[in-house]
Amino acid sequence: MIKISISDNASPELVLDTFKEVTKEDDNWEETWDSCVPQLLDSDHPCYVLYRLDDMDGGGCHLWVMISWSPESSPTRQKMLYASTKATFKKQFGASQIKDEFFASSKEEVTLAGYKKHLRVEAAPGPLTKQEEEAKEIKEQETRVEISVDSKHNNFSQLSFPFNEAAVGALDQYQKLAADYVQLSIDLENESVMLTRSGDLLLEQLAAAVPSDTARYHIFRFKHNHESDYIESNVFIYSMPGYSIPIKERMMYSSCRNAVVDVIEKQMNIKIDKKLEVDSGDELTEEFLMSELHPVKSLNRPKFSKPAPPSRGNRRMTKTPA
Repeated sequence: MIKISISDNASPELVLDTFKEVTKEDDNWEETWDSCVPQLLDSDHPCYVLYRLDDMDGGGCHLWVMISWSPESSPTRQKMLYASTKATFKKQFGASQIKDEFFASSKEEVTLAGYKKHLRVEAAPGPLTKQEEEAKEIKEQETRVEISVDSKHNNFSQLSFPFNEAAVGALDQYQKLAADYVQLSIDLENESVMLTRSGDLLLEQLAAAVPSDTARYHIFRFKHNHESDYIESNVFIYSMPGYSIPIKERMMYSSCRNAVVDVIEKQMNIKIDKKLEVDSGDELTEEFLMSELHPVKSLNRPKFSKPAPPSRGNRRMTKTPA
């Protein structure tokens, strides 16, 4: 152990206060901590303490614990002096040799039990805000493996929540062309993706089917003509009506969206031609769907004129050499 102090003379400097050498009886650093550290600290004067561990770095040098000792009863000027000098001391000693450091102001904190308590506190996660707790909950649910209640589709491992039987059946009917529309929701209480509505639906009825007070997933078979061809396109729609929805519900629907699409495409064999996100059903007009599925491509590319050279002032006339 090495104890370093700052001298009280006109030009303060770091000085060796005292030290304790390793003896043959010292089996490990934990056994000698309480006999070295607390007894050598003054109750009214700050100092730095370096305590050598048994661990070594890659170069074969021992690592150290650094204690910044600053008792409550010490003068404020000394506390400030030691606090402002700590970085210089670490640099002079070699910061790479210091494995851990902590601040202490009472004798209980510099005991071996106090140091181990410090290590436990440092290793523990910090307190989370309400938003961080909700995000953590969503993340845990995203990584959890679930399966469907239908053994026919028992490999829904990518899904945060499992599909219930009714949702699986409705998607199966959609895939077999027995339905043109399926609406899915997330049951937050029972933690599952459930069926809200399914069946035949005309384009004129699509806007009214989108709720204005909650989020939903939709898959709609858009039947239309394009360039003299009759086309039936599978459109996946994620509807989220503004920020009036609770943040937990918003995060749940947002985080599960890609997993729901994967199940629809990979497990139910429904090829999705376009994925859309809307705030309300009013956006789902025929013009909007056509523009998303068949965007107009402009063949007239703009021609870029050559930029003018930088101005260098008036040109100077030079005479031809005689």
